[in-house]
Formats: sequence, C-alpha cells, structure tokens
Amino acid sequence: MHADQIREKLEASFPDAILSITDLTGGGDHWQVSIQSAAFMGKSKVEQHQLVYKALEEWLKTQEIHALALTTSLP
Repeated sequence: MHADQIREKLEASFPDAILSITDLTGGGDHWQVSIQSAAFMGKSKVEQHQLVYKALEEWLKTQEIHALALTTSLP
C-alpha cells in the first residue's frame, strides 16, 4: 500500500480534504492520517472517524491497512 493510494481514495470521498499521510513503519500497513474536511461539520469525532473508516473500508477489512492512527478536523 502506498500513500498515494490512500490519498486518492480519501479525496474521492472528501473532495475538499487537506491530507497528511505518513507510513509509520515503512511496511505500508501502519498509517497516520490527518484529514481536514467540511464534511465533518456538525459531526462528533466518532462520526468523523466512521466516515473515514467507510472510505477505507475495503483495505481495513482485508488488512492492507492493519493500523490507522486518525486525526480529523474542520478546515
């Protein structure tokens, strides 16, 4: 898994996203993602994270992404 793949997937779900994506271990399966999007307006942190998990659901289920440290915020 490459950061560009994650970026592409998240930008498809959050077109206005400001993203920071870091491979934490160099193995391509442990990621730190910070995402800012207006899509999070009025949503709790749990709901914001659920939206991101949904966007990456396929890779989380198959464990292509094994660990995801996630920070969400409004722009």
